[in-house]
Amino acid sequence: MKIHLWSIGKNHEPHVNLGVEDFTNRISKYFKVEWNIIATPKNAGLLSETDLKKKEGEILLNLLTKDDYLVALDERGKQMSSEALAGFIQQRANESVKRFIFLIGGAYGIDEAVLKRADYKWSLSQLVFPHQLVRLILAEQIYRACTILRNEKYHHS
Repeated sequence: MKIHLWSIGKNHEPHVNLGVEDFTNRISKYFKVEWNIIATPKNAGLLSETDLKKKEGEILLNLLTKDDYLVALDERGKQMSSEALAGFIQQRANESVKRFIFLIGGAYGIDEAVLKRADYKWSLSQLVFPHQLVRLILAEQIYRACTILRNEKYHHS
């Protein structure tokens, strides 16, 4: 199984990049992992919120294959504990999922068509975080889940 971390927007900010790279490297000891930073559509500033989300949605749907397992990070999704995330990741591995994708949407969220395509909608928190921090939190939580699966000492419950 390969974990894909997709995010719409700009590349990682330097102040966040070191942490994202560190946790991504740590995850790679357990699963193949890769970031895909998907550029905001050209002329995004001229588009309405709805049109921008739709355009981003079209880009995302074109990148997905029918066998991809897509987790959309969405404020209306379900929340889970770190232990539950570990179990969730293990379940996908047990199902022999080839591409396990975690998606961070654009500035206005994820288009409804992509949310309908998603296999799971996950909310990290009821709080709102900047996209850059969501990338860091996502990478850290996936790493934490990996250490839980291996019964390693990183996670203290």
